[in-house]
Amino acid sequence: MTTPLSSQHAATVTQPSVLFVCVHNAGRSQMAAGYLRALSQGNIEVRSAGSAPAEQLNPVAVAAMAEEGIDITAATPQILTPETVQVSDVVITMGCGDVCPI
Repeated sequence: MTTPLSSQHAATVTQPSVLFVCVHNAGRSQMAAGYLRALSQGNIEVRSAGSAPAEQLNPVAVAAMAEEGIDITAATPQILTPETVQVSDVVITMGCGDVCPI
């Protein structure tokens, strides 16, 4: 028995991924990631990272997202690595400027 073409296609299609990058990975990139997670309803793998990550999320960013009904409290600032960039289909930098190594 052969597999229908649509099933074969579904097995080979991977979920697209987006990486948001800002310096501290505590505000802008976390907010952008939160919006994309909410809007994509799990259809996009969302990552965020920073070139010099902060210790914790910016409380103003957390509060602003809560006003939008989006909870980002579980997120933590992550270091930007070449590997994270390589496994992402799209990389969006948000004000990193010269400190962004990628």
